[in-house]
Amino acid sequence: MSERLQPGDTAPAFTLPDADGKDVSLEEYRGRKVIVYFYPAALTPGCTKQACDFTDNLHVLADAGYDVIGVSPDKPEKLAKFREKEDLKVTLVGDPSKETLTAYGAFGEKKLYGKTVTGVIRSTVVVDEEGKVERALYNVKATGHVAKIIKDLGI
Repeated sequence: MSERLQPGDTAPAFTLPDADGKDVSLEEYRGRKVIVYFYPAALTPGCTKQACDFTDNLHVLADAGYDVIGVSPDKPEKLAKFREKEDLKVTLVGDPSKETLTAYGAFGEKKLYGKTVTGVIRSTVVVDEEGKVERALYNVKATGHVAKIIKDLGI
């Protein structure tokens, strides 16, 4: 099981391909706050709901100084289909090796329909302007989560 991040930890660096195959690095966001959310798979019902929620609230988050990056184990081609099909505006990056997912504590054992399985743990990490973890939320729900983040951040 990977270690969960705590507030004050340095957010693990990453450079991952986006839906267009271009590298996106956490370092590029230095000086801005970033919400990095981890989801199991593009084009699935819960993940679609969550991505659409982030897209629908992107202007609210951006106005408060937050960028949003969604991370899944998907390859860029699948992320591109997901973005086009759902008209998503959030940055989606793929982590097929699961190194970043593991570094953020978002990959490991979880309960799924009463069984213990290994997979992506739906998680959200808020990173501050200096690259430190402001909040780390694990086992979050796909629906209602974005509204909770907005409330918790006082936006």
